Amino acid sequence: MSSLILPNYQQQSPEVAARFERLKSRPVSLKVENLGKTFHSHQGEVVALKDISFKVHHREFLSVIGPSGCGKSTLIRILAGLETLSSGEVKVDGNPVRGPGPDRGMVFQGYTLFPWLTVKANVMFGLEMTGSAKIYAEQEARQWIQLVGLEKFENAYPHQLSGGMKQRVAIARALANRPKILLMDEPFGALDAQTRAHMQSYLLKIWEAVDVTILFITHDLDEAVYLSDRILVLKAHPGEVQEMIEVPVAHPRNRDQFVQPEFLATRKHIEDMIHPPGDAPELEFKMPRMTDVDNTIH
Repeated sequence: MSSLILPNYQQQSPEVAARFERLKSRPVSLKVENLGKTFHSHQGEVVALKDISFKVHHREFLSVIGPSGCGKSTLIRILAGLETLSSGEVKVDGNPVRGPGPDRGMVFQGYTLFPWLTVKANVMFGLEMTGSAKIYAEQEARQWIQLVGLEKFENAYPHQLSGGMKQRVAIARALANRPKILLMDEPFGALDAQTRAHMQSYLLKIWEAVDVTILFITHDLDEAVYLSDRILVLKAHPGEVQEMIEVPVAHPRNRDQFVQPEFLATRKHIEDMIHPPGDAPELEFKMPRMTDVDNTIH
């Protein structure tokens, strides 16, 4: 069987090229310059991130992907202000990041909802913590709960929700403070395949309806290509920028595009960077005999 001949992943249709022209003309929401992170331990220094530089434009959807150990989660924690950097600078709308702030919302992989609070109370929590009056916080919470399609569950508790529903609440809670940037650290990684596919579609609809820039960490190649305008590919040990890829798949996105040549070409290119052909060593091991039964087929 002959192998499938794919186009160059850098080849863009006029429609896609025009979209990137418009994207690049927008203001820069997030700017990362020469970011470095070194961890110190009794065993010595470990350089997790080295000389990371990139820009994210207003209302762009940027994914970050790379092999294990490339520092994806460390990077997003620095962007959120939850981790300090060792060198370089991070700016949101030109202002240096010195710690957590309302201009950045965060959604984690784990379900970080307060189990003793209802859906509505969870979404209200951040608003009330920043000084909003309860009546305003409740109105805002209901708006965001409706956006993620959970208005019938506003009085439910987290243990009464499915995994996908919990993450929709987490997204609503992060957006309720109207951040400029939504940071998402593998938010669908713990979900089953079907729920994950639904959540990806939900997220695209939410992004289209809300004035927010998204930076999304993932290890799933299909997810990265499906969701993103651009994909930042990191290499590991230490984490460094390998390539910034402009995804040549047209908008609006749909799951039928998974088999289109431009989608497959982009996915293959990323896979070849992260897992170069012939790079994985073969595993050799002896299989112990676990039964005395003769399994010979006669």
